[in-house]
Amino acid sequence: MNYFRSALWLAILLALPGQALERTEAREDCDHHTATRIPLFGDLHVHTSLSFDSYISSQRNDPSAAYRFARGEAITLSDPDAGQTVVTQLRRPLDFTAVTDHAEFLGPIKLCTQDSDKLGYYFPYCMLTRSEWFISQFLALNYWQKLGVTGGTPGEDRDQSFVCTLEDCDAAHREAWGQIQAAAEDYYDRSSDCSFTTFVGYEYTDAPNYNNLHRNVIFRNAEVTNTAISTYDTGTRNFQGLWQRLREQCIETETGCDVMAIPHNPNLSGGMMFPDPLNAEEARERRFFEPLVELVQHKAASECRFDRLAGLGVDTEDELCDFEQVVADNLSMLGTVYGEVRSKEAAPVPIDEFARRNMVRNVLKDGLVLRRDTGINPFMLGFIGSTDTHSATPGGAEEDNYTGHLGRRDSGYRNLQDHFFDNPGGLAVVWAEENSRDAIFEAMRRRETYATSGTRPLLRFFAGSELSADLCAAGDMIEQAYGAGTPMGGVIDAGPTPPRFLVSAAKDAGSRGLPGTDLQRLQIIKGWVDAGGNTFEKVYEVAGSPDGRGWVNEQSCALTGNGHAQLCTVWQDPDFDAGQDAFYYVRVLENPSCRWSTRQCMAAGVNPFAEDCAAQAEAMNAVLSDQGAIGKVYDRCCLDPAEQPFYSPVIQERAWSSPIWYRAHPAAWSGEKSQPSNQRQQ
Repeated sequence: MNYFRSALWLAILLALPGQALERTEAREDCDHHTATRIPLFGDLHVHTSLSFDSYISSQRNDPSAAYRFARGEAITLSDPDAGQTVVTQLRRPLDFTAVTDHAEFLGPIKLCTQDSDKLGYYFPYCMLTRSEWFISQFLALNYWQKLGVTGGTPGEDRDQSFVCTLEDCDAAHREAWGQIQAAAEDYYDRSSDCSFTTFVGYEYTDAPNYNNLHRNVIFRNAEVTNTAISTYDTGTRNFQGLWQRLREQCIETETGCDVMAIPHNPNLSGGMMFPDPLNAEEARERRFFEPLVELVQHKAASECRFDRLAGLGVDTEDELCDFEQVVADNLSMLGTVYGEVRSKEAAPVPIDEFARRNMVRNVLKDGLVLRRDTGINPFMLGFIGSTDTHSATPGGAEEDNYTGHLGRRDSGYRNLQDHFFDNPGGLAVVWAEENSRDAIFEAMRRRETYATSGTRPLLRFFAGSELSADLCAAGDMIEQAYGAGTPMGGVIDAGPTPPRFLVSAAKDAGSRGLPGTDLQRLQIIKGWVDAGGNTFEKVYEVAGSPDGRGWVNEQSCALTGNGHAQLCTVWQDPDFDAGQDAFYYVRVLENPSCRWSTRQCMAAGVNPFAEDCAAQAEAMNAVLSDQGAIGKVYDRCCLDPAEQPFYSPVIQERAWSSPIWYRAHPAAWSGEKSQPSNQRQQ
């Protein structure tokens, strides 16, 4: 028996991950290196004053300041009147961050804002860009957006700003790109402490007719492309051209360059983010370059969508899909000024007209059909969250410490007035052997990642037919899970017995003096395709209870009731069919807590729960009006959630694991072929 136990332990140890982490850069070995991997929290979507829409919003922090903030240092932001007076700081630093300024206009914005000795600095739209007058800032924003972000036809060359006639924008672009790289190097901890990791990155920003096709481009190490490839290089509606150039200028250079692109906000893409691949090569390129999707950020969540008023979802009956949604399906949803929506494109989109593939769960389901029809699933997407901050505040996703993400445009009272339906965003979490670029990048490539809505619960998810049914009670649970199972982001093939799933979650530990929120329950979401090519989904309650006792004190937002510090289960699918391709992912739900807007309304003396909320709002509107504010600032605090499709003053923070895919043997498929999937995405 002792010999058997020793042999078993040896097999487990040999099967553990992380024994051969590939080094692609020179750095000291990390003192803390763990084969069973550690959770690292980060933000891979961060804009600074090098981005046109950040600078225009009186945001003056550069990439170095953003990295200081991510490490836990305080920085100063703009107030609603463009004064640099708002001091903000994270309660807990991040483990990793990438600054992802817009590739478009890196050169022109540098010339407009940093180079006062050049003629281009005095180009009229450069002067508007630097202006602190609120209206002129919106004029400048409109100029830049239409020039190179929202206009154009597929493949068409875009017109450069006139400032590029006056000055060398290409040279300025390279200088700004160098500044981004230098900041990433300066703040990357290459010592054995491995305390903080940076990534060189940028955002590829394409939004034809305001339909969001943005990608964050993240490089593995310091070997990067000579420029930040933009839509000026590829033309609009051509993210395939981005992949081609990244392959030519990075992957195939034999310099050690490696890279991925992370789509974000498919909820605002008008159904354009995830079209069917035109051929097998395009499907493989998508699989290679885009292993992840940003599931949540300050412009809403993209998991799924359910309209409470209509009682309908976008190909779902999951009522929890009402979480942090916005009414529009494109980037015009940001066009509210002085409390009024200023863009007709921002009109609410009825639930039956909302494109299916705006929602990632539907994209995953359609990927199963595409594998059945073509042999390749192009939509094997792991999950991360991030903030998309335009205030240089990576990780600023705390509901009770939220200063906005759009510079002065959502600073102070403007947050409630103009950006009430936005949210603080989320975090990216990876399970990696150590806090280094190579370890984190490999975790992202294999999709061993999860997204959170801003809190920091710990989540593990494994699948395998050999997982023990009593694994939750084992002292070496994780060692056994890696030895006998597949972690989140992986694939399991058809075998002689149905798989088991290990789900383990621990509540956010919180920070000093501020404990995290108890867990309410764990769910497993399954999607599958039948023999006829029809897709389905089901939500399983696997641990905890939807009838939890947690709520909030409606006078103070203090948490009431209790939940769970930890939840763990080993689950088998009661509806498992070995002949059906499927995916499974975990959704962790915390007990209810107050939304950021509820906290800021209360801080201003307007209580969303109070019967006289409207009177409180009117009184505070008068106070701000006397101070120079325009419009009704606090009216939205008193919205009745029973009359809103998505909004509630109380939310349930959550986390989503990357899926695990079950892959049936093709011989099991039978029945008629499904309809072309380009019809399903409409």
